[in-house]
Amino acid sequence: MRMESSEEEDDFPSIESVTPQSIIDSVYQSKTEKGIRKICFELLDLKDAVENLCGNTRTKYSAFLRLCEEVVEVEHELNDLQKHISGQRILVQDLMNGVCRELEEWTQASDSIDEVEESPQINELESNGADYRTIFLEKIDVLLAEHKMDEVIELIDIEEKSHPELKASGDSLSTEPSTFRSALLKRKAMLESQLVEITEQPSIGVGEIKKALSALLKLGKGPLAHQLLLKSYGSRLQKSIEGFLPLCPCYPETYSATLSNLVFSSISLTTKESAAMFGDNPVYSNRIVQWAEWEIESFVRLVKEHAPPSDTASALHAASVCVQASLNHCSALESQGLNLSKLLLVLLRPYIEEVLELNFRRARKAILDFSGNDESIPLSPRFASPLSTFATSSDSLLVESGMRFIFITKDIVEQLTYLFIQHFGGNILIRISQLFDNYVDALIKALPGSTDDDNPIELKEAVPFRAETDSQQLALLGTAFTIAEELLPMVVSRIWNVLNETKEVGSGPESMLPSANNILEFKDWRRHLQHSLDKLRDYFCRQYVLSFIYSRDGKTRLDAHIYLHVKEEDLFWDSDPLPSLPFQALFGKLQQLATVAGDVLLGREKIQKVLLARLTETVVMWLSDEQEFWVVLEDGSTPLRPLGLQQLILDMHFTVEIARFAGYPSRHVHQIASAIIARAIRAFSARGVDPQSALPEDEWFVETAKGAISKLLQGASGSDISSDIDEEHIILHDEVITDSDASPSSLSSVETTESFASAEMGDLESPMFSDTES
Repeated sequence: MRMESSEEEDDFPSIESVTPQSIIDSVYQSKTEKGIRKICFELLDLKDAVENLCGNTRTKYSAFLRLCEEVVEVEHELNDLQKHISGQRILVQDLMNGVCRELEEWTQASDSIDEVEESPQINELESNGADYRTIFLEKIDVLLAEHKMDEVIELIDIEEKSHPELKASGDSLSTEPSTFRSALLKRKAMLESQLVEITEQPSIGVGEIKKALSALLKLGKGPLAHQLLLKSYGSRLQKSIEGFLPLCPCYPETYSATLSNLVFSSISLTTKESAAMFGDNPVYSNRIVQWAEWEIESFVRLVKEHAPPSDTASALHAASVCVQASLNHCSALESQGLNLSKLLLVLLRPYIEEVLELNFRRARKAILDFSGNDESIPLSPRFASPLSTFATSSDSLLVESGMRFIFITKDIVEQLTYLFIQHFGGNILIRISQLFDNYVDALIKALPGSTDDDNPIELKEAVPFRAETDSQQLALLGTAFTIAEELLPMVVSRIWNVLNETKEVGSGPESMLPSANNILEFKDWRRHLQHSLDKLRDYFCRQYVLSFIYSRDGKTRLDAHIYLHVKEEDLFWDSDPLPSLPFQALFGKLQQLATVAGDVLLGREKIQKVLLARLTETVVMWLSDEQEFWVVLEDGSTPLRPLGLQQLILDMHFTVEIARFAGYPSRHVHQIASAIIARAIRAFSARGVDPQSALPEDEWFVETAKGAISKLLQGASGSDISSDIDEEHIILHDEVITDSDASPSSLSSVETTESFASAEMGDLESPMFSDTES
């Protein structure tokens, strides 16, 4: 155990040299206390220094304030001293002038001593006159110093009436009166300066201005007085305008009326004051006109600078209100001899044209935006109901586009005032018709067969809806027809009423009469709409007929080959011959379309009738102009047979009888069909076919065509002979025609002839969708 303990003592050193904790605490505690006391003393010294510094700062700041007050007092004293020095200087100058004047008088008196001795009586009179003039001038000086202008003018007027030579030229006066005259003129100039200074004071009242101007008139300074009158009222107007301009953004639609009221009220007041003070002098009247024209130019410039953005409805309404208010003021000024309406309209016209152009450009973009937002269009039932009837037959975007067109157009018209319509109504109507034409171009793009090349730049974006079926296409046509025929005339009726009232009156204030370029006849405007509708209708008919023609093959395809290989059994001459298969199919197609139109265009028989008439015309027009068709017949390389000519003539008579049967105008169809028959006869005659011997009488073709229509209708009505018709005329040489349009079995069920087109002939007399050839 000891050995182990000894080894442990060797491994761990002795701890006798370690300082006790108590000693360590005593030593370091004393040092820490000393350091803290030292820091406290330093902080106390720093506190005393800061307090001394703050005290010195307060003292110096108080001294600085006292010094500033003393500086202000010194400035006041210097100002008072300056005023005193100025007064003394004026006094010294007056004394010097007085001494100089006395010296001059004494000199003149000494020079004339000899003359006085020779003529004592004359000298005494002159001496008395000189004394009087001196007293008179001194009295004028005193009154001028006291600003008693009325008394000065009265004294000068009396003196000039007493001594007319004071107004004469200087050559005819002696030396002494000329000197007095010069002195008097100098004082009149001083009086004039004082009067001008009064009129130029910004705070002077109207009464004081009139008084000063009247004084200038008495002094013979009429032109100057009139110039000061215009300057004074112009400055007052400018201050009124400057006070109102910051408020223009708060009243974007009516600010122009307030500006107009400020400007034209000032012109009216100035004109009245000028007439009252200066009379009817043409010189002053011309100056008033020039000043008024300048103020109107400034007014138009302010209207443009503070107007809302030109492409907003607010800008259109503001411009309309501006025209209304300004022309009313011009009408009132005409009684004062000022005709300013023409100048106003000339200055406003570029701005009005810009606002109209940008507003209609905005309207065009909104109408052609077919994205179909979910926001409802707040349109009254009066306008919405006619278009809502097409909602079930077409895409909802089509109906929404029509409602949007009416809503936007109606919103534009509602911004217009009476006088604005009088002077710009014709321009607006033309722009509305152009807007409708753009809308029609968009509808055309929704029809089958349209390409981007057929549309303007605004319509290069794809239309989100397409009218593929017959019902959709008819709904599209009905929408355009309803807008042009029913809704648009109601929207613009207010414009037409104003224009008609103006035309009936024919005379009145110049501001109320429209310009020549604003005159537009109602029939001309309707003709513009008609042109757009005709474009839409013709495009529909063309693509419809071309689709019908080129979608068929074989014997149901309308081309010249069906007339080259006609066999006698094909015509069934012993029985009742029928037209060729393409024309039978055409009859069925028209009958089918008429049935659909009766549902989609219910109550609009006029457009139904004209549309079917135009389709029939399009068929014969295409046949008349199709060169490939006539090249085959007129080529000479293919033999022709009389039966082919008979079949062609029968087809043309059949087409004419379709038009007559349906009850729509057939004159144009008859003319084109006659031209086709005449050309065909010439072609067949040139190939050795004798028409006289090969063709029956015309009556036979007419009766045969009528019989064919009756027979086809009977087959379509599901009668017992329908199967015979199907076997004889639709299935030829065991070739089954699969196209449903070519088969009489596909014809719609028609019980009476009225079902094809039930409209009366009287409906076609309207200018809208009318047949141009009938």
